[in-house]
Amino acid sequence: MNATPEIAVIGAGAAGLFAAGAAGEAGCRVTLYEKNDRPGIKLSITGKGRCNVTNNTTPNEVIENIPTNAKFLYTAINAFSPADTMRFFEALGVALKTERGNRVFPVSDRANDIVDALYKNALQNGVRLVYQKITGLCIKDGRVCGVTVGGQTVPYDRVIVATGGLSYPRTGSTGDGYRFAKQAGLELTPTAPSLVPIETTEPWSHTMSGLALKNVALWVEDTHSGRAVYRDFGEMLFTHFGISGPMVLSASSHLRTITPGKYRVHIDLKPALTEKTLDERLQNDFRKYANKDFANALNDLLPRSLIPTIIRLSGIDRQKKVSGITKEERRTLLTLLKDLQITLKRFRPIDEAIITSGGVCVKELNPKTMESKKVNGLHFAGEVIDVDAYTGGFNLQIAFSTAMLAAKAVSIRSEL
Repeated sequence: MNATPEIAVIGAGAAGLFAAGAAGEAGCRVTLYEKNDRPGIKLSITGKGRCNVTNNTTPNEVIENIPTNAKFLYTAINAFSPADTMRFFEALGVALKTERGNRVFPVSDRANDIVDALYKNALQNGVRLVYQKITGLCIKDGRVCGVTVGGQTVPYDRVIVATGGLSYPRTGSTGDGYRFAKQAGLELTPTAPSLVPIETTEPWSHTMSGLALKNVALWVEDTHSGRAVYRDFGEMLFTHFGISGPMVLSASSHLRTITPGKYRVHIDLKPALTEKTLDERLQNDFRKYANKDFANALNDLLPRSLIPTIIRLSGIDRQKKVSGITKEERRTLLTLLKDLQITLKRFRPIDEAIITSGGVCVKELNPKTMESKKVNGLHFAGEVIDVDAYTGGFNLQIAFSTAMLAAKAVSIRSEL
């Protein structure tokens, strides 16, 4: 290897920008290839344009929030922790804040501030950014020796593949890294959507598109076993096809396969109230609106757009005077409020997923360097690897941690 390693990084997303900057800082000559006309396109839209950059928690808690191959990431997360990520961006002038669930965002609420910081850091560390598509790797005698771009082979000592997965393909995540891994003879784990909205069976759930529920409890039942496979508290969203929002996206990570009817979602609309307390609340409201129609008696209790659905599901005549509602009808209403049920149908397509599950099999990589065990000098970082986590900033932390290990490994000067 040359005295100064020549490094190619493929993909200018979160992992690629970070790896390129870190390798440049370590003294490498780095060329960062991006097939789009600008860097960080997917990163710029994460967190609804706010960028949940990490989670302000311990390495062990990060590991606990990684359902896929968490053990493989133990070294990476401990070598570059959430605290390191926060220090890194703050040193670059990006002020950060911690919100509910320890989610970390830029104070500006602008994802582009994160993109700009990574981009400027790369440039300041001598990284050359080339907007061209890599079409293949050059591999000889069990070692990567360059990349193919524009019909020509450009020599490099080492290569970091940070091309992302298959989610949000319009941002450039179209599976290029999987093709490179396959060319290198690496095993791939089948890909699937993760952190993805879910379609539902009941037509009424589609009529409430746009309704966001906050501070509700949710659990997902495996209808075959009756077992709860996921529980959460927080926010969710109804859409024209079903449900989405933070809790639903997290739940999707626990449901690797969905067949219609296999899973049922249970929603407690009033988790802060016991059934007894909620019943007392209903009775108080019913006394208050005793002379009103039932349709006008729930405004103090529920979001306006949810009321017609609850009325329909309760079976109570919307024009019935509240004073005439029976104890049994009130009990039916109470059950709905504490256990609103929705049947899951299928995941939305992978191009609507936040993260791709699957990718380069972790058995193929050295967990301390992210280097291929079959092809020397070939490293991987970020979503292209078969690792994915729950929502909350954990997936970007994986990107930064794996990128740091890859950058440190490629910067080691050694003679072949």
